[in-house]
Amino acid sequence: MKTITKGKNMNNFKKVGLTALAGSLAAISAQAAEMSVSGATVLTYTTEHSSETTGNPFGMKTNLGFTASGEVNGYTVSYMQTSADQFAGMSSARLSVDMGDMGTIAFDQGSGSGLGTIDDKTPTAAEEIWDGLDGTTVGGLVGAAGASGVFNYVQSYAGVKFNGAMRKGSGTKNADGASSGAGQGAWDFALTTDGSMMGLEGVTMGAGYGEASIGDGNSGSDKNEHSTFFANYSVGPVTFGAQVSRIDKGISTAVDEDTQAWGISFNVNENLSVSYGERDVEYDNTSAANVTENGDGVAVAYTMGSMKIAGNHNTVKNNDNATGLGAEDYMTEIAVSFAF
Repeated sequence: MKTITKGKNMNNFKKVGLTALAGSLAAISAQAAEMSVSGATVLTYTTEHSSETTGNPFGMKTNLGFTASGEVNGYTVSYMQTSADQFAGMSSARLSVDMGDMGTIAFDQGSGSGLGTIDDKTPTAAEEIWDGLDGTTVGGLVGAAGASGVFNYVQSYAGVKFNGAMRKGSGTKNADGASSGAGQGAWDFALTTDGSMMGLEGVTMGAGYGEASIGDGNSGSDKNEHSTFFANYSVGPVTFGAQVSRIDKGISTAVDEDTQAWGISFNVNENLSVSYGERDVEYDNTSAANVTENGDGVAVAYTMGSMKIAGNHNTVKNNDNATGLGAEDYMTEIAVSFAF
């Protein structure tokens, strides 16, 4: 007698197929990322120095942030992207892999890495005391590697956090499949701690160093060196902080920059805070007398749930290594922001 097995085999095939499909779906489910979206809108009123034309003082900034996180091969992989003022534009992005005890490694396109994360840690209730003042770049701010096109490694041990960054070539936000033009490599790092390991309650401090290649070095060293140290002390509602930084230019004709800054903030209550700070940047001119840039700023912020009203007034003299009335500037800004 011939045994008929076709139906049995088909059932077995169905069982195998369904089992494989279930396994595939389970694997996909285990690797699925959780996506979240957040946003904020800031409405500002800004006035400039009397020698400048303010025009329309009202402005608005909108941020839309996307974050995703999921497990891949036992590691937590995260991605974030922030688009400012235009939906299609990428202001910053970051792809990171959390390796547990081995730390976190990431590719950063503008979110902040390395020495740049502690470029100014003086306490403030709103913006930094140099924010909004004239100048294409802010003098005295350290950060050799920058925060675009860099690989970032973060690890904590015994209460000390290491945050290092390294880039090859220029620090630009390359799209996939693209490469940037001229530029030199750089690396830097920041070390921070809350001071508890040394029995310093209420103290946070940090230091960092970095180097940026500048060429063949025919007229001096072939690198710019960035270094900084800060310490903040909080007691009750008051926080006082100070920071010193130096940028040592490798080319003999370049201008080195030495910065000293301090600030104090006071939390009047859980909603209201105020602050004041000062900052001096000495430009070490090689063929002329040194120039010291003097800046100060006052800020206030009031928070009501997801709404925040903040204002700051910043002034500067001898701005960006210049002297005279034309090198003075001030800026006042009032901002109302909503987070959602």
